[in-house]
Amino acid sequence: MCAALPPASSDPNDEACLTQLSQTLRDPLKNLQNWTKSTFANPCSGFTSYLPGATCNNGRIYKLSLTNLSLQGSISPFLSNCTNLQSLDLSSNSISGPIPQDFQYLVNLAVLNLSANRLEGEIPPQITFCAYLNVIDLHDNLLTGQIPQQLGLLARLSAFDVSSNKLSGPIPTSLGNRSGTLPKFNATSFEGNKDLYGYPLPPMKSKGLSVLSIVGIGLGSGLASLVLSFTGVCIWLKITEEKMAAEEGKVGQLMPDY
Repeated sequence: MCAALPPASSDPNDEACLTQLSQTLRDPLKNLQNWTKSTFANPCSGFTSYLPGATCNNGRIYKLSLTNLSLQGSISPFLSNCTNLQSLDLSSNSISGPIPQDFQYLVNLAVLNLSANRLEGEIPPQITFCAYLNVIDLHDNLLTGQIPQQLGLLARLSAFDVSSNKLSGPIPTSLGNRSGTLPKFNATSFEGNKDLYGYPLPPMKSKGLSVLSIVGIGLGSGLASLVLSFTGVCIWLKITEEKMAAEEGKVGQLMPDY
């Protein structure tokens, strides 16, 4: 007779990860009603998940997909406790705040999709430590600053999109003009950032005046000055001539006739 196996206990890291994430996210439409403390204590049974939006692999959370749920709040840095996480998709919500630097500890992460939210701040260069990343989708947020040069070191990166943010500065050559057999990213991955420039985006339109415009303005102002000066001289000569004629008339009246 075989003894019954004891019920599987959850990984304490996963429990902490889910608990903290639920505390920083707001769920106004109550889409995550099963996200409770009791469920966090045992979210997985082998490959079975008891949490909506979570996928399990061998008793660990390896995928979170909470898309288009009208979620608000921010992303907890303790999400990094889900060390077995391979895919994180929080797209199409209203999540704000920064992208946590602690994502660097998600060393198994391959897919990161935080698009269509209200995320702010800079893209943390620390996510380069997620060496297995092959998808980074951050489009349609409020991200600022420059694109980290280090992201070009992600050799597995095959999909990259930071369009429609507030990014600035040059596009790293390691991303905009990748060499060898590395996947290339076209302009659509970067467009919609007013102050972002460099290949593969088209050249920025000059905000200043062109040389021809400056020369034209110079010539025009020079010609106008010349005309005004000439007109002034003519007026001065006319006034002087009239004054002289008047003086001659006065002298003629004072001189006696002989």
